[in-house]
Amino acid sequence: MSRQSPVRRVFPVLLLSLALGACGDQAEPARQAAATPVTVVTLQPEPVTLTRELPGRTSSFLVAEVRPQVSGIVQKRLFTEGGLVKAGQALYQIDDATYRADLASAEASLARAKATLKSAQLTAARSAELAQIDAVSRQDNENAVAALQQAEADVKVAEAAVQSARILVGYGRITAPISGRIGKSSVTAGALVTANQAATLATVQQLDPIYVDLTQSSAELLALREALAAGTLESTADLPVTILLENGERYSREGKLAFSEVTVDPSTGSYALRVIVPNPNHVLLPGMYVRAVIGNGVRQNALLVPQQGVARDPRGQTTALVVGADNKVEVRPVQVSRTVDDKWLVEGGLVAGDKVIVAGLQKIRPGALVQATEVRAPTGVAASINPDPAQADSAAVAATSRR
Repeated sequence: MSRQSPVRRVFPVLLLSLALGACGDQAEPARQAAATPVTVVTLQPEPVTLTRELPGRTSSFLVAEVRPQVSGIVQKRLFTEGGLVKAGQALYQIDDATYRADLASAEASLARAKATLKSAQLTAARSAELAQIDAVSRQDNENAVAALQQAEADVKVAEAAVQSARILVGYGRITAPISGRIGKSSVTAGALVTANQAATLATVQQLDPIYVDLTQSSAELLALREALAAGTLESTADLPVTILLENGERYSREGKLAFSEVTVDPSTGSYALRVIVPNPNHVLLPGMYVRAVIGNGVRQNALLVPQQGVARDPRGQTTALVVGADNKVEVRPVQVSRTVDDKWLVEGGLVAGDKVIVAGLQKIRPGALVQATEVRAPTGVAASINPDPAQADSAAVAATSRR
């Protein structure tokens, strides 16, 4: 039996050691390659203005229905239908010949009353002089004074009659009570109109500025007041109101909240809000349907998470995948209340500093080792709230399908 030399026995051992070392060097990169690259957003608290989109209708700032104050035949229409008129501008001319004749009669009566007054003044003056030397009786002097006072009263009555007659003559020329845009005329020249009739001749509406009447649920009002009382929201009474037109475009001018109604409509459970909006170009017309984005409050330390980072599990619970301290994926149940642009407003389950995975969700599962790449989200967002649960659920389902 042959014996192997020590060198030949040691040589296989050295080869085995070298092979094991090489395998170890290859296993380390393999373990490092197992970390899946993902994109994360680190949540940071930021101030967010919470808003609410409400439906509404526009209404005129001022409305004046033009009616005749005297009866007569319409001689002329002095305006262009649909045009702009100024306060005091003549709109209609009514035949006022009768009223001018009455004015002339009243002026003649005034002249007669003034002549009588002049005679009474002279008589009273002479009677007073004679009474001092007892040339007339005391009763005659008192009668002269009484006649003077009656003549003065007759002059005042005549002056009032003249003023009344002038007013009626002036009413024969119907003028615009306010400045604005006038609608169509309900009468033409030759029509008979009567004083204070029920039917309007035309309507003048002031459209700059214009009102936007909104309705909001009383339940939302209570929730807002509770949040303000608890300190989670700060009041935003002075924030401008954004108007959205029927076609979805944003109106170029911003409005301001004028007032809120103090009673709730029992049939709808809502109350009214009124916004005043500049309308120099008359883009907004009375009766238009619009939507208004109105501020509810400011949350100073709000957390916003991108919508793609939130999904619903098979049980309907909202969850998010977060990178833990050991670079492993964790599942977090979260509570979200509403959308803010393309993000969810977090109410619970996540805290500042959490790294929420927003990309690479298809390649990972809970407990997987990941390599995170940070994406910095913009701050100072003005929230556009969409509290519609159906839309919120659809967004969450879309996020689930992306995973």
